[in-house]
Amino acid sequence: MSTTDEPTDTLGGLPLGLRAELRRLADVPKLLVALDFDGTLAPEVDDPDQARALPAARKAVLALMDLPGTRVALVSGRAIDSLVAVAELPDRALFAGSHGVEIRLDTPDDALALDDEEREQRETLQRILQDVAEGYDNVWIERKPAGFALHTRLASEEDSRIAHLEALAHTKDEFGALTVREGKNVLEFSLRSATKGEAVEHLRRYTKADAVFYAGDDVTDEDAFGALGPGDLGVKSGAGVTAADFRVEGPSEIARVLGMLAEYRSNKEAVDS
Repeated sequence: MSTTDEPTDTLGGLPLGLRAELRRLADVPKLLVALDFDGTLAPEVDDPDQARALPAARKAVLALMDLPGTRVALVSGRAIDSLVAVAELPDRALFAGSHGVEIRLDTPDDALALDDEEREQRETLQRILQDVAEGYDNVWIERKPAGFALHTRLASEEDSRIAHLEALAHTKDEFGALTVREGKNVLEFSLRSATKGEAVEHLRRYTKADAVFYAGDDVTDEDAFGALGPGDLGVKSGAGVTAADFRVEGPSEIARVLGMLAEYRSNKEAVDS
């Protein structure tokens, strides 16, 4: 049952029950910490290439990565190359990009390979979305490994709405099966289907985690929250309907949560040693 509407701790601005859950995770032998990037570790910015995790969030993530029995993974709608570039994390970080279509584990041999038919379909998809984007100010497309994203966050509300409807209509006419995800002022079209929930399950199996901590802010992160089970913990960054266990205001609070988790697991490790 979600506890996202619990009163907050006046000392830290966090939900009252969250600290107890973080302390519980300190005792988990193998913990997977899976995190969205934009809007979770990093504030949203107009230029995606300029996004960076808050210093406190980065410090906490690095501290978690240094702890025994703890693996850290970033799970994002970004293509992996973009995610790796903005995250600036050591090689031992794990990555799931393009909502899980791309996975990079400890050996970076998980390249996405499209077949000839898929490459032709991607060219057609690019043409359709480029035509839509050129019809509106401040609308552009971003290339993804298995498709494209139509960005409208700098456009007017009306232009954004119409551009989305137009893109959906044209792609539906052209393609029989196409995965479409709606995020914050973005529509993502992919020739291959995957979700952040599937990515989390893949990472759980790979790391043999006893529990998963997941934090995210977007509609697409709900697939990951939905994949969590008993013993796991989900934290939503920002507003919106969510299946997460707890909600915090934004990236600054996520950084605080991650710092607390790192502190509790570090203290547990010190006691056990």
